[in-house]
Amino acid sequence: MGQGNRGQGNMDQDDRDWKAAADAVPELRWLKMLVTGLAVVMGLGIIAIVVLLWMRLSQPMLPDLPASISLPEGATAEAVTFAREFIVVVTDAGEVLLYDRSGALKDRLAP
Repeated sequence: MGQGNRGQGNMDQDDRDWKAAADAVPELRWLKMLVTGLAVVMGLGIIAIVVLLWMRLSQPMLPDLPASISLPEGATAEAVTFAREFIVVVTDAGEVLLYDRSGALKDRLAP
């Protein structure tokens, strides 16, 4: 029972000597600054990742199709590609339809 009290006293002594040890060993102060800086940089990195994900995921997945685009009778769109100046639609029959941005059919390419 007596040894338990002595052990506790040594631990209290170690806690009181921490500041003295830190002053005696300047590398500890440098290490503390490095660890604090790393924690701050990691926190900022996590915040930046969350902001980038929020910005990226809040954008619409695809641009809206113009309401004026109409496919030929009986055709179903299998793929749609948005280029800078054109919208390309591939139908289930393999036909390639080329529309301008306003939705007017410009060209057709049959398989």
